[in-house]
Amino acid sequence: MCGRFVLFTSGDDLVGEVAGLPGIAEVQAPDGTPPPRYNIAPTQQVPLIRVADATARIDAARWGLLPTWKKDETGPPLFNARGETVAEKPSFRSAFKARRGLMVLDGYYEWKPTENGKQPYFVRPKEGMLYAAALWETGLDRLSTTMVTTEAAESMAWLHHRLPLFLREDEIRTWVNGSPEEALELVHPSRVADTLVWNEAAQEVGNIRNDYPELVGKAD
Repeated sequence: MCGRFVLFTSGDDLVGEVAGLPGIAEVQAPDGTPPPRYNIAPTQQVPLIRVADATARIDAARWGLLPTWKKDETGPPLFNARGETVAEKPSFRSAFKARRGLMVLDGYYEWKPTENGKQPYFVRPKEGMLYAAALWETGLDRLSTTMVTTEAAESMAWLHHRLPLFLREDEIRTWVNGSPEEALELVHPSRVADTLVWNEAAQEVGNIRNDYPELVGKAD
């Protein structure tokens, strides 16, 4: 699963990264891009990427899906969607059918139980950014999103049994614009997992009020 992540790429750098995706000729960011963040949590605003033809649009969205049938924001936030049931579960099936997008990350945090409590780790790609399969909705007149997860790939199972569905660049177009059947074929342990590296993160990341670069710890 993923319940906390990092996005320090911002401004023109973020727009440039998205513009470099296959088939993208134009990037629109009508509300700008968020400042660098080092401890993003569910219900907070995150950039959601939606693609139509050769245009990618970056908009602010609530991390925690609000289906159109929800009457209020009560209940646990739907910040992760299990890929194995995403096409059938009432909370997600409508969005999976027609409203698929991307969440972009520089890395994410995961906690591993130890004899002395839980140790947070910062997980990141060896290079570039991570593009996670996402769904979006407009319930309660708010743009909202959730991150799709699968079973962890073998290389990451030591840390947690779930992993975000990180897409390779050649899979992105199928996810955002393909048919539901084509998108569902991508729902398997991410092959991007083999490119991930990690290090111990600061314990202070457990408090969402903390948001500064030192939280990610130091790479080995």
